[in-house]
Amino acid sequence: MDQLTAFLTETKIPVGRTAKAIFDWLNAHAAVVFNFISRLMEGLIGGILRMLEFPHPLVFTLLAVALTWALQRSWKTCLLVALGFLFILNQGYWKETMQSLTLVLAACVVCMAIGVPMGIAAAHRPRLYAWMRPVLDLMQTLPTFVYLIPAIVFFGIGMVPGLIATVIFVLPAPIRLTHLGISSTPRALVEAATAFGATPRQLLWKVELPSATPQIMAGLNQTIMLSLSMVVIAALVGASGLGVPVVRALNSVNTALGFESGFIIVVVAIMLDRMLRVRGRHD
Repeated sequence: MDQLTAFLTETKIPVGRTAKAIFDWLNAHAAVVFNFISRLMEGLIGGILRMLEFPHPLVFTLLAVALTWALQRSWKTCLLVALGFLFILNQGYWKETMQSLTLVLAACVVCMAIGVPMGIAAAHRPRLYAWMRPVLDLMQTLPTFVYLIPAIVFFGIGMVPGLIATVIFVLPAPIRLTHLGISSTPRALVEAATAFGATPRQLLWKVELPSATPQIMAGLNQTIMLSLSMVVIAALVGASGLGVPVVRALNSVNTALGFESGFIIVVVAIMLDRMLRVRGRHD
């Protein structure tokens, strides 16, 4: 037994060295691709941030309340959103909140743009989903701090590596829920549409996607919540937002600052969840 243990120890599989070699090769030969992605993400982040910071905080609050009413038709939810944004303004975290919302919205744009088509493709091709499943499991179970290492190597410090790490962590949610929604389309609806001569494109747009809308919206909700959970981790690579005061409080053991900024993150999460949850229409 000791000899077997020694053999296994001495013949260590070079997982770490292989990963490093791959990252070094990509960094040396795919720099143009990473620079293009970086500029694209910087443009997306900058555009969203300017859009959020342009209106006065009170005007932004009114717009958020109007959007909440359009989505939920509930005065209680509208009141919650209004009080939440006023509380953020009162605590002096408006700028940090807009920066965190920028990261969340940018992650949602990227994740939904990639996740929904991949979920549809996986639902139509079971073999593809069987191949994707272990990759999605790995993306969700690998410690999030591990994502920061290649993000820093390829994209440097700032909002872009924080966004990339967030996308990698969050992307499985819209893929899985879109796959679930498309796969759960009632067979009777599919057979009826096919019997009436619907093409695959018509079947997708007029039958499958409308039937899968609740699951896709749940995927959007999960994308937002998971993205918001990454703001503190993204702050470790230079991303601005509510994670910065949390990290500063941790480094200085500042209880007041840590609880204050942490509570703001909770308030933002509650507001976004109530604004976008599908069941809110029927509450």
